[in-house]
Amino acid sequence: MSGSNLEHWSVAVNGVRLHSVVAGDGPLVLLLHGFPDFWYGWRKQIPALAEAGFRVVAPDLRGYNLSEKPKGVRSYALRTLASDIAELVTASGAERAAVVGHDWGGGIAWAFAMAHPEKLSRLAILNAPHPERLLRALRTPRQLAKSWYMFFFQLRGLPERFLRAGGYRRLLQPMLDEARPGAFTDEDLARYREAYDQPGALSAMLAYYRAMFLRGVRVPLRPVEAPTMVVWGERDIHIGRELATPRADLVPDARVEFLPDASHWVQADEPDRVAALLVDHLRPLRA
Repeated sequence: MSGSNLEHWSVAVNGVRLHSVVAGDGPLVLLLHGFPDFWYGWRKQIPALAEAGFRVVAPDLRGYNLSEKPKGVRSYALRTLASDIAELVTASGAERAAVVGHDWGGGIAWAFAMAHPEKLSRLAILNAPHPERLLRALRTPRQLAKSWYMFFFQLRGLPERFLRAGGYRRLLQPMLDEARPGAFTDEDLARYREAYDQPGALSAMLAYYRAMFLRGVRVPLRPVEAPTMVVWGERDIHIGRELATPRADLVPDARVEFLPDASHWVQADEPDRVAALLVDHLRPLRA
């Protein structure tokens, strides 16, 4: 979706320049993509949210596609990524924003909600467990087996060569295998390859995983008071359904919507359903 109604915007926040696409007018909604995605992963939800009366900003997270790619693994620590989003809210001319995140974008959204609650109006998470659930699960053999790639990505150089081979086949093939047939077209795959080809992008994308094991970079667990919706594609082969529901004392106002026929790529598998759920969850902001 190139979209004649999309505005491309570049802004300096937290020491890096982020590229975003912007659409619509109204209360601010930030859409945070995951790995190995970029803003384009929200191509099917941006028009629906804009038409529903929201100002939508979908950034390329630092290191991805057209956003700046700072050197060093510590530049991609979760606390820093959350600060990027806090400054993006201010740069967008708003005091607060609704934040929607998928996969790694969901992890950043959880961190932002705990570190910058004063800037959050509503939260929506797609197939990204609350950090407390994830850390607990990573102590179990079952989840460790599912998350083997996180440890492979800790190597230097080899993962880049492995993922770049065959026109990024090993990055793209899981998306095709896991999502519904037709969820990703040849045109979509070409857009992804173009994003991965940006100088320094692949190492920057992997730095998110490499920064997970640094000391002193986690955001302290605090209750998320903002109304929260979790949308979960149950055919996610990476993260079990049991991780979808956050602990009640950490997210007291939580609603969980399970989509039985959707994969980890839930917004590509069921774009209209996901858009409708988001509009419904965010509608009180327009009151």
